[in-house]
Amino acid sequence: MGKKYREEREKERESYVEKHQKQKVKYKLIALGIFGGIIAVLAISSYNFYELSTTVTPKGVPPGAGPLGGVHIHAGLLTMIYNQMFDYSSPAYQLKSPYIHFEKDNGETVHMHAANVTLGFLFDSIKIGLNDKCFIFPDKRQFCSNDKYTLKFYINHQQVPSIHNYVFKANDRILISYGNENETQINDQLARVDSFNLIS
Repeated sequence: MGKKYREEREKERESYVEKHQKQKVKYKLIALGIFGGIIAVLAISSYNFYELSTTVTPKGVPPGAGPLGGVHIHAGLLTMIYNQMFDYSSPAYQLKSPYIHFEKDNGETVHMHAANVTLGFLFDSIKIGLNDKCFIFPDKRQFCSNDKYTLKFYINHQQVPSIHNYVFKANDRILISYGNENETQINDQLARVDSFNLIS
């Protein structure tokens, strides 16, 4: 009987040790999985930071652009749809290209960091369609010139047929206006973009 009892106790001990070792292996695997996930997140974050901040030519280089960091100039941009201001300060429109962008939660100042970058490239980078007839939201809503409403462009108070290929100069004031505004309303919109305090 003593021998049988000892054998049973030995089996119980072995079973306990084996169970304990399996638990240790399980916890180690879980810890390794969590550690691997953290490493992956850090690697992706580092890569994204590198893509935005490196002086190596990033993806999506504007055609004909000068070297990144070659200039740093600003312009004021106001878009009015049916006399309502379009808000570029939303995260959806901030810092989408290192070449030309809105930043610092500001939707009034456009920053250009390379020579010869067009406003068309800015709008492409924020997924807004823009041509001489239509302003197209990312959700595909279109505001196109027709018999009742027109899409109009102004650079420093001068109406122009399009701004798609325009490369702005320092402190330019640019207005995009869609609707059936009269001259007084357009002048109010132009005064509004003139009043913008551009950020550096």
